[in-house]
Amino acid sequence: MTSDQELYDELSVYTLTHPAPEFLHQHVVDAYTAQHPGNLTKPIGLVFALIGLYLFIEKGFTGRQVQKMHMRLANRRKQWPVIDPPQTKSKITVADVLAAAPGEQRDNAIRVWCAAVWETWSLQRSMVVKLAQEEFRHHVG
Repeated sequence: MTSDQELYDELSVYTLTHPAPEFLHQHVVDAYTAQHPGNLTKPIGLVFALIGLYLFIEKGFTGRQVQKMHMRLANRRKQWPVIDPPQTKSKITVADVLAAAPGEQRDNAIRVWCAAVWETWSLQRSMVVKLAQEEFRHHVG
């Protein structure tokens, strides 16, 4: 059986070589990180992933725009809150995304996956939104 990490690596090859300027790879990184929090995930990684999902799903940011916001975050703060993971996991996984045909179907599957992962974090949504708004006063409403 193929591990989630191996499937993620395969999906990363797809998104890193994707010709679209939106940079889908950022959304894949954020969804995977948010879906696989653990002892090895640093607070900065999880916070960035959750803010990235929020900006993508709720604010319509492209992966490139999310990446720029992550760079701004990295320059603003050195300590990030520890966020407890949700009790439930998304029913949509990286395997489901890879099962979709490359192209429009897979690209859409990435969005659906991101939305499903973001939904599992709904109890922490207000904290993530508040943090994003504090950090990006003029860029996020």
